[in-house]
Amino acid sequence: MRRAAAAGFLYFAIVFAAGFVLGAIRISLIAPLTGDLFATLIELPVILGASWIACLFVLRRLQVAERLSARLVMGAAAFALLIGAEVALGLGLMHRTLETQLAAMKTAPALIGLGGQVLFAFFPLIALAMRRDA
Repeated sequence: MRRAAAAGFLYFAIVFAAGFVLGAIRISLIAPLTGDLFATLIELPVILGASWIACLFVLRRLQVAERLSARLVMGAAAFALLIGAEVALGLGLMHRTLETQLAAMKTAPALIGLGGQVLFAFFPLIALAMRRDA
């Protein structure tokens, strides 16, 4: 399970870095033109594509076992780190209080983003299911 947890960390780190760059582009360039909701809808398939590629890369690179438990650990670890980092960024970088951070997470763009994050967490399991079907 250590390998799966390490894979979850690496998966998180790659996707977080990509998301940080894409988020900066979304906030500074796209959202002023389209609004937050449409900017999020534009960004979502890009970050999900990057997440899928990162997932497959990490699974191969760290040779994560083709077991349900290992894939659950990888996805859950990555998801927990991603949510924690998002809250930390809101509190630190955006100088929000915990109350305003939680309120911001209830907006339509944030809920769409959360849906993408949940899908991100399931990618290791989806990759396992696809491999078994092949």
